[in-house]
Amino acid sequence: MEKSKTLNIRVNPDVKKRAEEVLSQLGIPMSTAIDIYLKQISLTGGIPFAVILPKAPAELNTDLMTTDEIRALLKEGYNDVDDGNVQNAAEAFAEYRKSH
Repeated sequence: MEKSKTLNIRVNPDVKKRAEEVLSQLGIPMSTAIDIYLKQISLTGGIPFAVILPKAPAELNTDLMTTDEIRALLKEGYNDVDDGNVQNAAEAFAEYRKSH
């Protein structure tokens, strides 16, 4: 099918860059990926993936905690900082990315 329409969109530059890196590895141009997405919307009658908020584990979900439980966890965190139980955020994220 011939492509004859232009779509101009504004996107977050970081998101675009990361998507381009993935698409490049797949050998798919951005325009083809967008075309695939739009075709899937037409075929499925909606967005072709679930659009939901991620589920937080119960131990992290403050909606399920009492005020006392939240305060206890915050106090535990403050105590860790006072005791020097901290790590460099950049190093922690780098380590996380290696294992995930």
